[in-house]
Amino acid sequence: MEDDDNTFRFDYSREFLKWALTPPGYQKSWLVGIRNEKKELVASITGVPVQCVIEEEKIKMAEINFLCVHKDQRVQRLAPLLIAEVTRRVNLRNKWQAIYTSGKVLPTPFTQATYWHRSLNPKKLIDIRFSGLGPNQTLAMVSKMYKVPEEPTIEGLRPMGKKDVDGVTKLINS
Repeated sequence: MEDDDNTFRFDYSREFLKWALTPPGYQKSWLVGIRNEKKELVASITGVPVQCVIEEEKIKMAEINFLCVHKDQRVQRLAPLLIAEVTRRVNLRNKWQAIYTSGKVLPTPFTQATYWHRSLNPKKLIDIRFSGLGPNQTLAMVSKMYKVPEEPTIEGLRPMGKKDVDGVTKLINS
């Protein structure tokens, strides 16, 4: 799976996918794929059971992930079809809530968050094909773009010390 300009690509190993998609209690029917006439997988979406804690209440739901449609098939609008189908299959198991990430705003979320990522070792990520170089990019350009400064640029930011452990633990847990 990759983005439209080939600068960010996921190329997961079989071992990783097996680990991620077969947790205890997984439902084989929540792993949905579409094949073409040649039996090649051209689109997929997955769901796995998860338990989320919301305001101290444990809620069993699905985590929807790995939505992927081959570039040549994207004009077919398979993504909404796949989302509807995995939703139908999850609902058959009496699960009515799910967590997922999306690059677009989808209907009826009860909460949302924005997140960013920064590649800390772009050479390795490119070498293992987790991400890739964009058009007219070199490894040197990408490495320079993601280079972490030698010293923090945020005033007051410092390395965590032993004396900070209790306070940091409270922050993380809250």
